[in-house]
Amino acid sequence: MNSTLNDAGERLTEALQPAKLKSVGGGRIQRMLITSASSVAAVAIALGICAVILLITDKNPWEAYKKLFGAVTEKKVQQDTLNRAAPIMVSAAAVAIGFKMNLFNIGLEGQMRVALLATAVIGASVSLPAPLHVVFCLLVAMVFGAAYAGIAAYLKVKRGVNEVIATIMLNYIALSLVGWAFDDFFRDESNTQGVLVKSKELPTSAWLPRLWGSASSAFVLSVIVLFAFWVLVWKTKFGFRLRASGGNPGAARVTGVNPSRMIAISLLISGAIAGLTGMKALMGETPHAYQNGLGDGQGFNGISVALLGRSHPVGIFFSGLLFGFLSVASGKLQLEDIPREIVVIMQGIIVLAVVIINGAVKRWDERRIQRKAAAELERLEVAATA
Repeated sequence: MNSTLNDAGERLTEALQPAKLKSVGGGRIQRMLITSASSVAAVAIALGICAVILLITDKNPWEAYKKLFGAVTEKKVQQDTLNRAAPIMVSAAAVAIGFKMNLFNIGLEGQMRVALLATAVIGASVSLPAPLHVVFCLLVAMVFGAAYAGIAAYLKVKRGVNEVIATIMLNYIALSLVGWAFDDFFRDESNTQGVLVKSKELPTSAWLPRLWGSASSAFVLSVIVLFAFWVLVWKTKFGFRLRASGGNPGAARVTGVNPSRMIAISLLISGAIAGLTGMKALMGETPHAYQNGLGDGQGFNGISVALLGRSHPVGIFFSGLLFGFLSVASGKLQLEDIPREIVVIMQGIIVLAVVIINGAVKRWDERRIQRKAAAELERLEVAATA
């Protein structure tokens, strides 16, 4: 009898292991399908609501969507989509790595702005061969983006300041600080055109080459960033600790992981990636110099794409392409006398829908796992008393 109880107890303990609980919740493919379905549902809901808005304003939603999505076959639209999607994917990766640590780095705009000016000034002051010069500029952007994010990391870890509040305030500081530094110290005084106010132009060795027609190689850079993000978070010990700390800081601390250290590192990495967000605008587009308004809005677009892509590289990739395409193809709507702002409304509804649906799906999935786990434990208890 005792041996039977011991055997049942061992089976019960084994069932409570993380791997077993994960199998109770369903396989990886099943969970991926649930996650993907929730994002697709968010897009479908957004399309439906926008169709109602178009009908109310006496516009034909069928014709509008036909014009909008019919542009996907145009080569110029495809090339411009890659250009628009590249910085959005990078900024989404920066947001997503914070999400994995249960942090919300909303300061991407400020971190990007600091990195942009620093890279423009430093990159224009050195002379290197083409490949090395490009790499050098990217490293400078990462260093300055991480350095500015480090302020928020210090406030979070040492002073307990919420990172959302800290990064929002740092955004305003960065915009004002960079604007003042640019106007007073780093304007190109040799520019006699008098129309375009910019910093000293980067040498051609620091320009990003073209990938396909008008498409910049910045898209390749964004794919590399997403791949590195996947490797770091899902294939390394650091990534496991990162996800463990974000999911349950108390349990992670018991196993020897320092949550404060993980917070600081994740914010620094997020800032470094954010620094790369503006490199397509600086190194891949005319005039290859810093100017006011360069790269505006890329950080906030990244938040939307990270939410829609569920903070996974594959999801971010396709969500970035969707947002890039919508941004490019929205101009086609004006040919049908439909305001292109309907696309902005659509993007906003997608974000709201995905947040609501993801929350509902998460609660449903947790209840499903709890029911299955309870049934498994009940079965083992019955076997133990048999």
